[in-house]
Amino acid sequence: MHQIFIYLCQMSLKIYVRIAAALILLHLVGHFFGHLGWDTPEDPKMQEVVNAMKGYSGEFMGATRSMADYFQGYSLILFGLFGMSIAILWVISNQINANSTLSKYLLLMIGIGYIYFGIIEYIYFFTFAASISLLAGILILYATFKLNNN
Repeated sequence: MHQIFIYLCQMSLKIYVRIAAALILLHLVGHFFGHLGWDTPEDPKMQEVVNAMKGYSGEFMGATRSMADYFQGYSLILFGLFGMSIAILWVISNQINANSTLSKYLLLMIGIGYIYFGIIEYIYFFTFAASISLLAGILILYATFKLNNN
């Protein structure tokens, strides 16, 4: 166990950031499969809720949409957010030593963001999604603080 801890401490910052990116990719894949069937749940009561969400459209800021449309849209936005996060983290991992000041500030903001996402997911969704975001955030923040100490 002690040797594993030593190995983890000696890993390069690039690896920590890329592991975080891989975790976010896992989150994206899980979200994709969850998104596919959100409007066809097996639970009859949940299907009633979905039908009610789809059944009424109201105007909000000039657009007429149902709650299901908003739910669908927010879910689709997450694909872009996760994809953008993965791409940014991958670019940062390649530049982490060459541009350490910018990397540090970007990683700090992204790491805090994923900690925040993990807390929200824990409160409003489920533990598995929350744990992925929290772990990604922790790895990113660890890389940030380790970069700060170099």
